[in-house]
Amino acid sequence: MYNINFEHPCRIHFIGIGGISMSGFAELLHSMGFTITGSDRSETRITKHLEELGIQVVYGQDEKNITDHIDLVVYTAAIHPSNPEYRRASDMGIPMMERAAMVGQVMKNYPSAIAVSGTHGKTTTTSMASHLFLQAGLDPTISVGGILDAIGGNIRIGSSGHFITEACEYTNSFLKFYPTVGIILNIEEDHMDFFKDIDDIRHSFTEFANILPANGTLIINADIDAYADIAKNTSCQVLTYGLDNTSADFTADNISFDEMGHGSFDVIRNSERGPRFQLSVVGRHNVSNALACLALASLYHIDDETVRQALLAFHGTERRFEYKGEKNGFTIIDDYAHHPTEISATLEAAANYPHKNLWVAFQPHTYTRTRAFLKDFARSLSQADKVILTDIYAAREQDPGDISSRMLEDELKKLGKEVYYFSDFKDIEKFILKNLVNGDLLITMGAGNIVDIGENILNN
Repeated sequence: MYNINFEHPCRIHFIGIGGISMSGFAELLHSMGFTITGSDRSETRITKHLEELGIQVVYGQDEKNITDHIDLVVYTAAIHPSNPEYRRASDMGIPMMERAAMVGQVMKNYPSAIAVSGTHGKTTTTSMASHLFLQAGLDPTISVGGILDAIGGNIRIGSSGHFITEACEYTNSFLKFYPTVGIILNIEEDHMDFFKDIDDIRHSFTEFANILPANGTLIINADIDAYADIAKNTSCQVLTYGLDNTSADFTADNISFDEMGHGSFDVIRNSERGPRFQLSVVGRHNVSNALACLALASLYHIDDETVRQALLAFHGTERRFEYKGEKNGFTIIDDYAHHPTEISATLEAAANYPHKNLWVAFQPHTYTRTRAFLKDFARSLSQADKVILTDIYAAREQDPGDISSRMLEDELKKLGKEVYYFSDFKDIEKFILKNLVNGDLLITMGAGNIVDIGENILNN
């Protein structure tokens, strides 16, 4: 396997440089003196930012973009061998590396490398932990899978030995990482186009726990079913947290929510009551995420007052229960939830947010996920008062012809829900403007381009 020599920066070409993770690491390596080029399908604000930094970006992927001046090609899991740039680099014998392997090699450069994993909540918890380290003056390098206001984007280049990043289980990417601290937030069925079943997923997270060094630390949610089995073969220190498992090292008591749905709680550490913390993000799930960060804070000896200020200052990341604005008296929130558990957590949080009727405009994400969790999606969405459905966002998949949003509509109707389906965003926008009333709450929800609906309504 090719090893990046960070002492002698080379020329690296990124296929799909505009991705949220790829762009961040392109910027990081650029700051280290590497000559970075890249290609993507179209210009975005992310690619514009890279160009402003002096990184050459070409639009459209063509074999002509691969020259013999390139020392290494980095690509994402979404890039297939039929891609013209991939094929050309392979034919020329240029070393090639999948994104996760490149991230792993970057992590090796940091004596303190924190990787946040889990089926849900990675971006939020990584961002929350980043706030913690910034508040403590630890000057971390940060890579987050969303836009975080505190760092003005998705990447922050620090000058310390601390590195904080997300660790995704899809295609076992996180097994190519080299963390010294691993956080496991939760383990559930997802990405069933890759994993066989929940046991296969648990096996991958077990492997992730096992890559931690003996002098490292695993922070794991003790509310995970049989969580001890995940950690039983690790040689490192294990810290636990949980909301339901009160025997965990870190847990919460007297949880309450203010008029905007923001949580507050008393922390219980090793059975001893600690101070009360106030959050500026909504939902019980974020109390759990905060406990993971409290465990992390204890590991780095960050004092309670610094933690208190950091948690209070964290208002979330883009597309995570993000307030977008108001139109005709109704409020628009946008949320990235695209798994039944995430939908339930978001709608439970919304129950504590001011509203008359709770509307959800939901865009299912990928055919395999929609098929695998069809009834679960219906049950989760039924927590809303009224549901609007769009067509399935294909992402990396082709339409198999045997699953559609109409089938989800039928499941919701079986549950007695008021549900509407539209194939065109323009029709959804017209419907919303006609039917939502003063005091209603609309959540545009999904991992695709559903956010455009709310933004179009607000901008017109």
